[in-house]
Amino acid sequence: MSEPTPIVITGGTVIDGTGAPPQPDTAVLLEGDRIVAVGPDAGADQSNATVIDAAGCTVMPGLIDAHVHCTFDDVQSNDELFFHRDHTLAALIAAQNLQKLLLAGVTGFCDPDTLFSMGPSLRDAVDAGVVEGPRMATGVQALVTAVGGTAGRLIPDTGVVGYAQVVTTVDEMIQMTRRHIKYGADWIKIHATGSIPRHQGELLAWKPEELKAVTDTAHELATPVMAHARSAESTRACAEAGVDLILHASFMDESGLEAVIDARAALMPTFTFLANLADYGHLVGAGEGMQDVFRGEIEATAKMMAKAHDAGVPLLCGSESGFALTPYGHWHAREMEVLVESVGLSPLQAISCATANGAIALRMEGEVGTLAPGMAADVLVVDGDPATDVTVLADRSNLRSVISRGQPVDLDRPWPTRAPISGEKVANWAAQILTRDLLD
Repeated sequence: MSEPTPIVITGGTVIDGTGAPPQPDTAVLLEGDRIVAVGPDAGADQSNATVIDAAGCTVMPGLIDAHVHCTFDDVQSNDELFFHRDHTLAALIAAQNLQKLLLAGVTGFCDPDTLFSMGPSLRDAVDAGVVEGPRMATGVQALVTAVGGTAGRLIPDTGVVGYAQVVTTVDEMIQMTRRHIKYGADWIKIHATGSIPRHQGELLAWKPEELKAVTDTAHELATPVMAHARSAESTRACAEAGVDLILHASFMDESGLEAVIDARAALMPTFTFLANLADYGHLVGAGEGMQDVFRGEIEATAKMMAKAHDAGVPLLCGSESGFALTPYGHWHAREMEVLVESVGLSPLQAISCATANGAIALRMEGEVGTLAPGMAADVLVVDGDPATDVTVLADRSNLRSVISRGQPVDLDRPWPTRAPISGEKVANWAAQILTRDLLD
């Protein structure tokens, strides 16, 4: 097999992902799937290289979206997610949706929990070149107690539905943790909080010893644990139990932050879903009350995320793409905007959260997420200056080049589309109740 042709990206301003100041008029040399050199003269001696002229552009690491549900397919309700999906169709559709991530500049992502336990199979298909997509780390299913996560009574008291594996005893929690690892999980996902009738907000749905049983079992098998935690109590409990990556950490308080720091855990606020509903929910039929609730959650949580960042806690960017409010390919850069606007990070700091820190979710720290010799050749060439305005990354038309594993992605192809599939989407009889006063 012939050696791959080197690629030299010349004349651009390099943002290396570490938070360091941009480097103007800097070249990047790629050979195979690795970065070989970064500097003013990088690749100058490569007469046979493919040259990408990045003059006037920014060269930066590919985005790592640490919270994507690639099998959900822009779902509009839990009912649709749990009862209107077919195993084979879900896999085929997920393969198409992975292309959208690449076309949006995402070269790596983590999927915490997948329909039909298909995450490891999708990851392996991507790694083998069977399916085109970004680098992928994955869980199998979310471990939930009988409380049922955020889907309530749609989740049965035992067994499996959708992305959820219900566990009711410590022995079962240990067994399913081992089973998920046997099936190829990169992460074990705990759904630590759940919703119950007549109570606003989510409550901790696990006992400390239950959380600890999962983390101890996973760590014994060299596998990290992440947890969905949308309350102050759950954030603290997860950190104290040894959870490695806490998703949302909503309403985290000082004691929770102290526990996170002591545990050396990382945080992924996943503000994008909340921000999209708060800012744009009225465009898709969301009620004003829900918009206000989510705005409040962002405001309360952002203050503590700023303190966490100042204390050295790694923050990761996750869009929670896969829902109707966060469709694939559209919102992967939004988290950086919220980190700048609400948390107070600089654009360069926010970019680090979406690149270097994202390597934590891929379990590839020191291999991806920055532009340096020896690192993976996942690179973007962007028209504009994200170091002063991260919103340029939200517009796909600003992407001049996307390089994934050292291979340029075809950005000129049509956006992936498909015709409606019978039974795959829920059709409502009506958007509201037809009472007689509507006729007046």
